[in-house]
Amino acid sequence: MQEYYQLKQTLLLVTLVATGIIFICVWLVYSLNIALNYLIGACTGMVYLRMLAKDVERLSQQNRRPSMARFAVFIGIIVVASQWQKLQILPIFLGFLTYKAAIIVYVLQSLVNPTSK
Repeated sequence: MQEYYQLKQTLLLVTLVATGIIFICVWLVYSLNIALNYLIGACTGMVYLRMLAKDVERLSQQNRRPSMARFAVFIGIIVVASQWQKLQILPIFLGFLTYKAAIIVYVLQSLVNPTSK
């Protein structure tokens, strides 16, 4: 379990760092409004990642099916973005996918340096 907790911390930290870097870049290239839309999506992605991690922890403790409530977070933010005129769907969606970039970074790091675990 110690390796799992280390993986969870690493993924959250890499997601947070990537979110900060991408937020600043989007702000400089596009506008603050679009950057804030990205930030909303990235925060939603981090909440989703934490909920996914909690489901994985519960799987190790009990023989239960994972909860589908985490999908409600993503669906909810997309519905709100589609109804509220100030929010834009694409930056929010791309922000949500930021946690996947953290997973890719971790996998590439594991492939390049497998003894760093």
